[in-house]
Amino acid sequence: MTVVHLPTTPSFRLAKKRALVTGAGRGLGLAAAAALAEAGAHVVLAARSGSEIEAACEAIRAAGGSAEALILDVTDRIGLEDSLAAHGPFDILFNNAGTNRPKPLWDVTEDDYDAVLDLNLKAAFFVARAVARSMIDHGIKGSLIHMGSQMGHVGGANRSLYCASKWGLEGMNKAFAVDLAPRGIRSNTIAPTFIETPMTQPFFENKTFLDSVLARIKLGRLGRVEDIMGAVVFLACDASALITGTSIIVDGGWTAD
Repeated sequence: MTVVHLPTTPSFRLAKKRALVTGAGRGLGLAAAAALAEAGAHVVLAARSGSEIEAACEAIRAAGGSAEALILDVTDRIGLEDSLAAHGPFDILFNNAGTNRPKPLWDVTEDDYDAVLDLNLKAAFFVARAVARSMIDHGIKGSLIHMGSQMGHVGGANRSLYCASKWGLEGMNKAFAVDLAPRGIRSNTIAPTFIETPMTQPFFENKTFLDSVLARIKLGRLGRVEDIMGAVVFLACDASALITGTSIIVDGGWTAD
């Protein structure tokens, strides 16, 4: 009788892993932190608002997870490197801090440009650089996960700055993957459609805008933060060990046509 040796599914657990989540006080960052903690990681929640991340840490610990708060301004490059050096090293980065100033391109100011690109792209680059350097120094074969967007794959009205930042993030991610692969470090993005969060909620109060969004999402509904939680854990864990330099597009079919 032939003996069949079944392969074993790689673990989705993150026990003994340390994860850094930026922009962790609310919305997608909070959801990612909760997902990583539920999978067993010790999560460092970073944001500028101490009260928000302290409350989030308390909630994670009450649910049986492990978490600590780090007050951090990711646009402060010197302070950033010192803080991450003191709290690292990390096995996982969820590079999430971001913003948006939607307006037609003819109304965009230099201040708008700097605000969106400096946070969404420049700060994301230097956060990733700091974490990757530490991974290299400690011989950690880790995972960098960047918060992209479907708008890093298509264009959108009134979103020239946001698209520029997220398309830039996608290119940066691919180059990171190439640079870091010899070190065993992976880099990927998660690119969601419009998700209901505190940042996006005011936009959906405009029924015309809401209807236009729902018309493009083939599954017929807005995204929820829960929709990205599985993707975060997947990219962080051994189940995605051969995945790097790509994007998981969680868009309900927006980019399918």
